[in-house]
Amino acid sequence: MQVWPGTAYPLGATFDGTGTNFALFSEVAERVELCLVDSDGNQSSVDLPEMDGFVWHAYLPGVHPGQRYGYRVHGPHKPAEGLRCNPAKLLLDPYAKAIQGAIDWDEALCDYRFDDGSVNDDDSAPHTMRSVVINPFFDWHNDRPLRTPYHETVIYEAHVKGFTQLHPDIPEELRGTYGAIAHPAAIGHLQRLGVTAIELMPVHQFVQDHGLHEKGLANFWGYNTIGFFAPHNAYSGSGQRGEQVAEFKGMVRTLHEAGIEVILDVVYNHTAEGNHLGPTLGFRGIDNRSYYRLVDDDPRYYMDYTGTGNSLNVRHPHALQLIMDSLRYWVLEMHVDGFRFDLASALARELHDVDRLSAFFDLVQQDPVVSQVKLIAEPWDIGDGGYQVGNFPPLWTEWNGKYRDTVRDFWRGEPGTIGEFSARLTGSSDLYEHSGRRPVASINFVTAHDGFTLADLVSYNDKHNEGNGEGNRDGESHNRSWNCGVEGPTDDPAVLALRAQQRRNFLATLFLSQGVPMLLYGDELCRSQAGNNNTYCQDNELTWIDWSAKDDDLVAFTATLVELRRTHPIFRRRRFFDGRPVGRGEGEPLPDLAWLTPGGHVMTQEDWGSGFGKAVTVFLNGLGLRAPNTRGDRITDDSFLLCFNGHDESIDVTLPPAEYAASWEVVVDTSLTDHDETTYDAGARLGLPGRALVALRRTE
Repeated sequence: MQVWPGTAYPLGATFDGTGTNFALFSEVAERVELCLVDSDGNQSSVDLPEMDGFVWHAYLPGVHPGQRYGYRVHGPHKPAEGLRCNPAKLLLDPYAKAIQGAIDWDEALCDYRFDDGSVNDDDSAPHTMRSVVINPFFDWHNDRPLRTPYHETVIYEAHVKGFTQLHPDIPEELRGTYGAIAHPAAIGHLQRLGVTAIELMPVHQFVQDHGLHEKGLANFWGYNTIGFFAPHNAYSGSGQRGEQVAEFKGMVRTLHEAGIEVILDVVYNHTAEGNHLGPTLGFRGIDNRSYYRLVDDDPRYYMDYTGTGNSLNVRHPHALQLIMDSLRYWVLEMHVDGFRFDLASALARELHDVDRLSAFFDLVQQDPVVSQVKLIAEPWDIGDGGYQVGNFPPLWTEWNGKYRDTVRDFWRGEPGTIGEFSARLTGSSDLYEHSGRRPVASINFVTAHDGFTLADLVSYNDKHNEGNGEGNRDGESHNRSWNCGVEGPTDDPAVLALRAQQRRNFLATLFLSQGVPMLLYGDELCRSQAGNNNTYCQDNELTWIDWSAKDDDLVAFTATLVELRRTHPIFRRRRFFDGRPVGRGEGEPLPDLAWLTPGGHVMTQEDWGSGFGKAVTVFLNGLGLRAPNTRGDRITDDSFLLCFNGHDESIDVTLPPAEYAASWEVVVDTSLTDHDETTYDAGARLGLPGRALVALRRTE
């Protein structure tokens, strides 16, 4: 076999049409073997002859796409010093663009023996995954980034398999794959809702957890990454020898043609190798100290800010390079439009404290590619000081956990929530304005993959996670949920009607709030997980959408709300409300925002501080507001009244005087009340049912 010197850049396996360049970083290696694996599992090994700047490299003419390979790194095995090289382990390329197969959790995958802890020199090759050389060439059909402005964005958080596995209009052989997401039936549903971006739960290659494997369960969510460049092979319907890359690209191209952006939920804070007892699959055996945060006074062990056993070492330049190279690859080569960063606070930890000016954020800020796509942080981790809502840099948007909690509290009738509810409804300026950010910095959500679905939020007071095999100890215990009087399924028509109304309340609040709305897949269909709020290990009907049981009325209601938001810029302002002047004189212009009591009077400080109020009205002044729209949609500059009643009893709301509007028309009523009149004059009384939201539009 011919072996040429090759180059140290780019890292990974790069096919140029004739042969393939291989490059691997390892600061601790003394020798690196490249192992080429044939279809029968036989290996041909060559030493990488060159090393520049700790990058070992070679060029092999005649090695083409589809070739499986791995590395064996010869070097010190001194766990007490954080060194874990073991050439008996066939290692994945950290830059592998495709990965074939799965691990079987044989003892040979670990670098120690289970019985006495001695060094395990058994060959892991028969039990592990293989990296694959891919064909980088693809016909994108003139595809280009969509770059939908944040204020026009509606995000749909979805799981590749959960969204498509039971869809009756998608061919069975395609379900659960990237190709299924690109199927007209799936895209048609997203378009009917008015979704502008699909946020896919992890599609980087991940590993099944050993504990779940032993219980007969599976890692469904996928937050257990082992390949930061490789599309997860189990979601490919066309093959695992590089075909998954082309299938993923085809999905992105088709979604873009439908006007839908693709955002990836990415997990750069840890890897699937776990703690010191975990398997040696790649990073650990290549350069353990460079890729992982180790305990300073005992480097046998790993720092763990994620609850998964390890944390990536974002203080090391090559670990940072890995993250940034991966992000650029998914933008430039896979054409994705943005990222949601799992446990993003972990990436900000320079030492132990969360530092929003850490090297990772500096690199993102300066990068001409990554800085131009959507960047969404999950602004917390499990370490001390890890809850960082509102503290990320200006380029970033954030999952607004305070929005979720406050909206849930308001609609379950918690007293004293009106003040914070008003802040969340209007874009959370208290969290984001100080850093120069705008309302779109707030990614608003009521539910997400982690927690109750919307149907369960209004059906269960307590979690029911017994099926996870952890004695119902896993998952969040304080869900701010309310079962409407009965725990779980019921035939009581009054309870069912109230639950349906509560679902509409949450959806209406979400889509009429300032910020960027995010909808959990299946919430518009009334999808339930039987009260399980931690379905990370449930790859079954519990987490797959049952399309045969969908709530068509709720789908239509959701689509109506999205359309209302799309055609009225007052619900998607690019700047925070001013709200002044509070003490407006007679004849002076109306403020852009006014909070009113149910009696129709402007709220006073005493009203805000009452501590028991559960009803409020807000006037949104849209006159003269004509936000540009990149999609060419028809937009209007109407003003609106939003009337909220979180109390269980109905109240009368007095509409404001004629200076606000001569008359009002009901456009949304979550109680589905048949109103006696189609329009209401200024100063009229409107009956507002218990636990209901009514939106009225200015008619003249």
